[in-house]
Amino acid sequence: MKNSITVFILIILFVAGINCFSQESDDSIPEVEIAGTQLLKLHSSIVNQDYILYINIPRFFDDTTRTFPVIYLLDAQWDFTLLNAIYGEQYYDGFLPEAIIVGITWGGVNPNPDILRRRDFTPTKEGNNPVGGGAEKFLSFIKNELIPFIDSKFKTKPGDRTLMGCSLGGLFTIYALFNETELFNCYVLTSPAIGWNNGIISTYEKKYLQNGSDIPVKVSMAVGGYEDVNAFQKFVDNLKEKKYKGLDLNSFVIDGIGHSGGKAEGYTRGLQFVFNKGDVPVEPDILKKYTGTYQIPTGFQIKLRLEDNHLVAEIPGNGNKILHASSESNFYIIGQYLKVHFRNDDEENTTGLQVETYDNKFFMKKIN
Repeated sequence: MKNSITVFILIILFVAGINCFSQESDDSIPEVEIAGTQLLKLHSSIVNQDYILYINIPRFFDDTTRTFPVIYLLDAQWDFTLLNAIYGEQYYDGFLPEAIIVGITWGGVNPNPDILRRRDFTPTKEGNNPVGGGAEKFLSFIKNELIPFIDSKFKTKPGDRTLMGCSLGGLFTIYALFNETELFNCYVLTSPAIGWNNGIISTYEKKYLQNGSDIPVKVSMAVGGYEDVNAFQKFVDNLKEKKYKGLDLNSFVIDGIGHSGGKAEGYTRGLQFVFNKGDVPVEPDILKKYTGTYQIPTGFQIKLRLEDNHLVAEIPGNGNKILHASSESNFYIIGQYLKVHFRNDDEENTTGLQVETYDNKFFMKKIN
């Protein structure tokens, strides 16, 4: 009996030791944090709701001479980490500029995103569901409280804002497009819930058309191949048929994807589209004077030649690359973080080019 009691006590002590060790180990494990991000809180008197804002601070933010575009993301509780990763990849590849990301989600005590997003993102209630119809207030919150708050705290670029959302967030993005069109100059959405309340969103488009035919914005929208592609395409075709002046519309179907899985590709290609720098026309005579051979002190050389009204760089070990113009003297390569600035002397003769890569800057002298 005595031996049994002794064994029982030892077992209890052993188990207690494991629990203490586990608790101590759990407490010692640090939480994962995303470098360069902040968390802010903002109370909306318009919606009477606390909101949590996830902020991504861009590279070179400490440069006091610069301002930055802002990307506003809905459903940040799910998609902020996704967008943060997408942004980093696309920025490194040269598709996106330095930008501030503002992810919006709900605060307060035990917020339920499923209920709150239905309230804030929908323009009307649907059927007997008591939750819905708060899009007007939520848009007013963004315009009159959120954007001024962000502008007061960060060096934002005036008028350069993008709104992003998926599903009901995509529905709200379309709602914002037709009710506060110029609040954002870019709209990126995937799998929009355009069937909400029997397609009520179309009435806002028709009302907008009655007041004018201009939509001076860029819009990218996508849908998964396993969703209702026909309804999506009908909505897109309707917008194209109206021929809204200034509307730069991009739409596509993501094959093999369902409702939620399209965000990664939809957001990636959408951001590439709305931030596309394009190709500024440059006079052939100016391009011609940039042709020639350029060299750095170590001896590495590149050659520039003119082909089909484009500068083509012959880069040893990296093939031929087309230089696209963002201005008369500034060029870039699609798919790479590489910027080129041509320098001229007082007589407008080209003396060399300044090259900026993701982690380096150097000057190449023109030698012939």
